[in-house]
Amino acid sequence: MRTLSTPSPALICPPSLIPTAFQNGRGSSTSSSSITGETVALVHSPPPSARLLPPPTLSGLGPRGCPEPPGIERLPDPCLVRIFSFLPTNQLCRCARVGRRWYHLAWDPRLWRTIRLAGDTVHVDRALRVLTRRLCQDTPNVCLLLEAVVLSGCRRLTDRGLYTIAQCCPELRRLEVAGCYNVSNEAIFDVVSLCPNLEHLDVSGCSKVTCISLTREASIKLSPLHGKQISIRYLDMTDCFVLEDEGLHTIAAHCTQLTHLYLRRCVRLTDEGLRYLVIYCGALRELSVSDCRCVSDFGLREIAKLEGRLRYLSIAHCGRVTDVGLRYVAKYCAKLRYLNARGCEGITDHGLEYLAKSCAKLKSLDIGKCPLVSDAGLECLALNCFNLKRLSLKSCESISGQGLQVVAANCFDLQMLNVQDCDVSVEALRFVKRHCRRCVIEHTNPAFC
Repeated sequence: MRTLSTPSPALICPPSLIPTAFQNGRGSSTSSSSITGETVALVHSPPPSARLLPPPTLSGLGPRGCPEPPGIERLPDPCLVRIFSFLPTNQLCRCARVGRRWYHLAWDPRLWRTIRLAGDTVHVDRALRVLTRRLCQDTPNVCLLLEAVVLSGCRRLTDRGLYTIAQCCPELRRLEVAGCYNVSNEAIFDVVSLCPNLEHLDVSGCSKVTCISLTREASIKLSPLHGKQISIRYLDMTDCFVLEDEGLHTIAAHCTQLTHLYLRRCVRLTDEGLRYLVIYCGALRELSVSDCRCVSDFGLREIAKLEGRLRYLSIAHCGRVTDVGLRYVAKYCAKLRYLNARGCEGITDHGLEYLAKSCAKLKSLDIGKCPLVSDAGLECLALNCFNLKRLSLKSCESISGQGLQVVAANCFDLQMLNVQDCDVSVEALRFVKRHCRRCVIEHTNPAFC
């Protein structure tokens, strides 16, 4: 017999998903801890007596008359490791409890570059503590191989769990804690201070997060040449409702390498906050301020200072944006590829004309719920933006079939067209389908199929 220690699946899965044999202590393995225990000692018992086994058949005998192992056991180790690489963390822990061979294979360091947990019932803090303890066996107190931790939707995650990650995973590059509303500023500060290689951070839905900065201790230790900066390039703060301009100022000053920033529904942000972004984060390529109701044309004037670096911009439902702001963006951001201006009711054909003539390489445009955009604006768009692949005109009341036909006749690569709730005839839709064969049309006309 040999005793193997591995994290219990009960830490990662709800008790209802644990097999009955494990819960009642039956089966070929016995557990030395309860369902809520942190580690489980697996004792491999001797095989049952021969009289309990069915007599082997000739087809199931090996070359020496011994029963052949099950099909999966015949696979070589590299194949099993490859199969295990597709399993989530909780299932990988289950595999480690099968036997000695699977135990060693399941804890192959190559399989533990990412920890991925999900669910409301997961004991996340405890699971992270047990997993990091096991991964630190070869390098005490440090998990050098762990690069990504994905805990999105784990509502029981607290600052304590993130502190465990920060202490043990100095090589962490990716952290996703979307929807973990118990996480606060202090835990995020610890992670970015102790994980200097962190590049991807998703705190969307973490309503307690109002800022991202280094801890005071980390700031004191850094040399002046370092500049007290954080290496984050991708930051998603969607639904961080309490984020304000001052917090965005701090983020921009510390995260100067940002290339992707998403601030959807950060309703307290204003044009002043966007000014800080332009001052410190000159490398921004993608920016979303959708549903930030206080952003106006003045904010777009600041965004336009990013110039040719900006590729993606979302200003959906920013009701204070008009043709003036759109003209700033069109004039200075000529390399823009994606624009979402849905619900910006102040945009008219004139703004669309500025955009079409200046951003000829535009590939995706959403101007749904812009009632002042008509066929004239569409015609100008079609005659300048030949590379357009996605176009949404949902609920544009002034659009008719004539404008769509001009688009279809010039934008042959169109792949998606949304004309839901638009007064468009069946003939116009058929014309689009005939000229843009790969185009998927989303519509509300029952006569067209």
